[in-house]
Amino acid sequence: MQRDRLCLVVNPAAGRGRCTRALPAVLGALGTRPAGVRVCQTTSLHHAERTAAEAARQGEAVVAVGGDGLVGSLAGAVAGEGGLLGIIPVGRGNDFARMLGIPFRPADAAAALPAGTGRAVDLIGVRAGDGPEQVVAGSVYLGVPSEGGEIANGSRMPTGPVGYQLAGMRALLGWRPATFTVDIRADDTGAEDTGAENTGAEGGGAEDGAGGGATGRFPGFCVVVANSAYLAAGKEAAPAADLCDGLLDVITVRGDRKLSFARAMLMAGRGTHVRLDEVSTQRAASVTVTADRPMPAGADGETLPCASPLAAGSPLRIRALPGALRVIAPAHWAAQHPQPSPGTAGRAWPPRKESTKAGLDDSSAGVPTIRTSPPPST
Repeated sequence: MQRDRLCLVVNPAAGRGRCTRALPAVLGALGTRPAGVRVCQTTSLHHAERTAAEAARQGEAVVAVGGDGLVGSLAGAVAGEGGLLGIIPVGRGNDFARMLGIPFRPADAAAALPAGTGRAVDLIGVRAGDGPEQVVAGSVYLGVPSEGGEIANGSRMPTGPVGYQLAGMRALLGWRPATFTVDIRADDTGAEDTGAENTGAEGGGAEDGAGGGATGRFPGFCVVVANSAYLAAGKEAAPAADLCDGLLDVITVRGDRKLSFARAMLMAGRGTHVRLDEVSTQRAASVTVTADRPMPAGADGETLPCASPLAAGSPLRIRALPGALRVIAPAHWAAQHPQPSPGTAGRAWPPRKESTKAGLDDSSAGVPTIRTSPPPST
């Protein structure tokens, strides 16, 4: 049956060719007959999205074999078709896989897929100005992290945390002062106002009053709007973020002293930067961010095409998409993150297609399992 098949969408450039080298071990770990798995190599993220959408329409479970950029691109395509997404991490950062507790060895991640559990998780919708909305998975960021991401992607720096840290320091050294405006309001999808939670000092420095939400204008280094806790290969940029709460964690770093931001970057490795006076955290369903000078905006390890760069004063509109995607999560993660009751995390996006299970079979106990090969003929 088609819905019992896997479509592996492979990014051959991920991890500087690590994906291609790992593919034999991945296929061996899946233990499928040739008919049970299909491998599709991508030529671009746009091609990967088209491939994933078509596979999901055919009822195949889509597996992203690559990094966060590929995962973020496929997440929107698969969610739009009501499909199911698995992840085999072989990229530079692998932060969304880290958030789900997926093993980092590609063969181990592949071996975990058959026993995985289907779980609904949130995604993020982002658009520049009144342009079309793009769907991403982990986080959207503006400032030093986005400029550092461009440096990391355009250089031969080491993969993993060291490469991102070096790129971030290069971005900080070349940083030009910027003023950000963060406008947190009720969810523009029609859900009720979340009552944005402010656990930092940003509200006290706001130049504009709060009407319908929290608004702040401040000189600073970055704004991170997070669905996932992790950024830049394991930094806990938003340590309280939850993939299933229907909300976004908004982290801002204010000030103009580069040394202070360097300290925050180091502390982010353990998520303790949120204790600093210059760091503020808020939580809301939607947020609009602007900057007073052009700069790139990033998401999931890539520069956003719609904000490359984001023009000075142009709004970047970001919103949570509650329960938008079903992922194949390891059983231990699923046990620690029970599926929220309907209606507790806002309105799901998009309306799911009941006829598409994309590789899931419901067991008698109600726990989904995945088969990676066709049933034996009788």
